[in-house]
Amino acid sequence: MLKDQPIWALGAMSGTSLDGVDAAMLRTDGTRILEFGKFGYRSYSEGDKAILQAALGKWDDVEQAAELIETAHAELLATFQDADIIGFHGQTLAHDPRDRGTFQAGDGAILAEVLGVPVVWDFRSADVKLGGEGAPLAPFFHFACARWIGAREPVCFLNLGGVGNLTWVNPNADLPEEEGAILAFDTGPANAPLNDLMAKRLGKSRDQGGMLAASGNVSEAILNTFVEAPYFFKRPPKSLDRNDFEFLQDLVTELSDADAAATLTAAIAASVVKGLEHCPTPPSRVLVTGGGRHNTTLMTMLAAAISCPVEPVEAVGLNGDMLEAQAFAYLAVRVLRGLPTSCPATTGVSAAIGGGVISRPTGAAL
Repeated sequence: MLKDQPIWALGAMSGTSLDGVDAAMLRTDGTRILEFGKFGYRSYSEGDKAILQAALGKWDDVEQAAELIETAHAELLATFQDADIIGFHGQTLAHDPRDRGTFQAGDGAILAEVLGVPVVWDFRSADVKLGGEGAPLAPFFHFACARWIGAREPVCFLNLGGVGNLTWVNPNADLPEEEGAILAFDTGPANAPLNDLMAKRLGKSRDQGGMLAASGNVSEAILNTFVEAPYFFKRPPKSLDRNDFEFLQDLVTELSDADAAATLTAAIAASVVKGLEHCPTPPSRVLVTGGGRHNTTLMTMLAAAISCPVEPVEAVGLNGDMLEAQAFAYLAVRVLRGLPTSCPATTGVSAAIGGGVISRPTGAAL
């Protein structure tokens, strides 16, 4: 296989929203996006979610969660054919880059043997060991996406998963790792506190379409307290654990269900607005990916608060449900080819580096 020849990669992502596993095929040479391929999804059952919830924040004794992650991924990834390599993110259970590090459950070596395809995994550890935040990791793919959509002016990709993260891209730069090409960081809590509220109070997985929030009133007092959190004043790069803003649940305890949902939704939008203040220049548009883009109330709040167009990534022909899975397909090829996957402007790492471990099944030629 030629070193620079485009290949088909299969990426998989299980995010902090804990809804399920996304998987998607991508043809790339590690620099350009050549073609998007098949994609799929494997949801977590309520029992699965309970196992994962119980493991959140733990650094060890999570064998049951790890086995669940490996089994769920194997079931979904086995339905794909013709992948030359797999990018496996695993499930983040704990993230504390300045102290204990970062921990993603799931063993890529096991998946390589089960699936018979080389697997790139453990994408974040090398970055953390060299002083980086280990997150976010999709920005280099966002740079490729900006090129793919033909952007001519700076654009922001906003991922609203369990945690929100933002990538500012200058599409006129030559390489994502060069100075001034990108800036990326976690903006604040996104779906995680809202989903947790819905599960705890109403036994639902999410505020479908933002309908509950739309019927409530935002507590401006709580919102004003929230936006004064020190995190928002810290200069990027910076990253968050899923539960870093757990105090939000305490703040809305006395509110009705509708008012609590409205306030948490407004908090997501406010954190994005605070994040945009850190961008080198205002973006020409904000393209939203992740589950949060399906929340009509949240999208309306964002559009009202941001001076440029705010649109789901589908507006430019991308798949917002699969963008992170595609990102790890792309990053897997970059790791295979010795290209960097993070840099000072994305994670704060001391220099552009390539993360990831490659596990090959017995007898693999790649």
